Amino acid sequence: MSADTAEPTGLTTGSADAASRRREQRGWYFYDFACSVYSTSVLTVFLGPYLTSVAKAAADADGFVHPLGIPVRAGSLFAYAVSVSVVVAVIVMPVVGAAADRTGRKKPLLAAAAYVGAAATTGMFFLDGHRYLLGAFLLIVANASISVSMVLYNAYLPQIAEPDERDAVSSRGWAFGYTSGAFVLVLNLVLYTGHDSFGLSESDAVRICLASAGVWWGAFTIVPLRRLRDRRVT
Repeated sequence: MSADTAEPTGLTTGSADAASRRREQRGWYFYDFACSVYSTSVLTVFLGPYLTSVAKAAADADGFVHPLGIPVRAGSLFAYAVSVSVVVAVIVMPVVGAAADRTGRKKPLLAAAAYVGAAATTGMFFLDGHRYLLGAFLLIVANASISVSMVLYNAYLPQIAEPDERDAVSSRGWAFGYTSGAFVLVLNLVLYTGHDSFGLSESDAVRICLASAGVWWGAFTIVPLRRLRDRRVT
């Protein structure tokens, strides 16, 4: 085969590789777009005060609740649940990371972590009355899941971007996340502040805001799962 014939083949292959890489990058951005709503609407704004109010409603005369028989001041339940979620994530992340490295199948693990977290967040719709244990459990599951999923998400970056692209690709992912987090938070704040206009109680509005983050997370996770691909371990 002559050089004139071989050269276009090489160029075509290089262009196809670049196009495939860009397609994966666009899919990768959308996981931040999907899960950042949890960080802004749930963890930062709505869940802390709401879970505290539920725990206080269930507290004894001294202001304590007793998850698993352990006395915890109602106002500290949210902080304790977050701390437990961090411990759970620290235990699970090395196991998941090792499994991903050994098998090369990060995508099924990412899907599992994402949808467990999204389901737990959506389940917060049922957090009412005195169900502080349900709220603490769902918070632990969702928070640990997002931590595990982000480890898997970030592990894709070296595979989908050349070294000189990684800063730009990472920045775009953050930008996608901030955009969705801010957008949904604004919508949720409109619903929360105007809940009377929508015929909702304050509790109903908060629970809808919490659940909407889980639905958003689950829905937009479909995009990266369709576009990212696993690599064979050599």
